[in-house]
Amino acid sequence: MDASDELIELEERGWIALSSGGPTAAEFYQAVLDAEVVMLLPGGTRLTDRSLTIEAMSGAPWSDFRLEVPQVLWPTAETGVITYGVTAHRDGQPEYSALVSTLYVRREGGWKVSFHQQTPRS
Repeated sequence: MDASDELIELEERGWIALSSGGPTAAEFYQAVLDAEVVMLLPGGTRLTDRSLTIEAMSGAPWSDFRLEVPQVLWPTAETGVITYGVTAHRDGQPEYSALVSTLYVRREGGWKVSFHQQTPRS
């Protein structure tokens, strides 16, 4: 498996964790978030505190999701940006569709999320 495949798999594992419920999502993001992180989420949400970010990721689970055309850009050998579309659904809510980008940095111990942004599609 090459590094691009690793990042795509890691991003999919994140969505699986978010679909599994609060404790699983919190555990996943505790392991994968970098020491400093920025997340820009729909509704103007900007998260920069690591512990608050982990707490936010442990909210209501997704019932299903589909990643669309994931691609990885390599600014350096130690940083990868994955971009893709996502369509997801939570029970009792309308479908969610967004363009997503996540910046991973290779650290001792593996890949860490340093930046993540979701831009809703209309």
